[in-house]
Amino acid sequence: MKAMKAMKAYAIAYGFTAFIFLLLDGIWLSFIAKDFFQSQLGPWLREEVNLSLALTFYLFYALGITVFGVRPALQTGRWQTALLFGGLFGFFAYATYDMTNYITLADWPWIVVMVDVAWGTLVTAVSAAAGWSLTQKTLQNIGP
Repeated sequence: MKAMKAMKAYAIAYGFTAFIFLLLDGIWLSFIAKDFFQSQLGPWLREEVNLSLALTFYLFYALGITVFGVRPALQTGRWQTALLFGGLFGFFAYATYDMTNYITLADWPWIVVMVDVAWGTLVTAVSAAAGWSLTQKTLQNIGP
């Protein structure tokens, strides 16, 4: 029975976390940072985004946020845990991507590394903390 309750909590956390991350990152990429990335990475950007691959990324990344950020916070009962571990997960994931590009691709802008890693850290931390908070509220309302 305890395992079923935990699985329900993780499924709820995953749903909330995925929604929040997709929403925030969608706003960031579509409106706030669109011109920045176009000016810095224009020649490397596709005309059309492959939506099925993008959705696949978001689903997997949200699972990572849930496992490495939200799950520990559900165990401690503290939103600060989600914020910290979510932020660390975001930092390492985005830094791996951006630093690899900087190291291996000619003319990958250092400003993109800094902006993208900062954004990845922030959005992942916020998504984990918000996912944890919404999960806690939901679990309190639906009871055992």
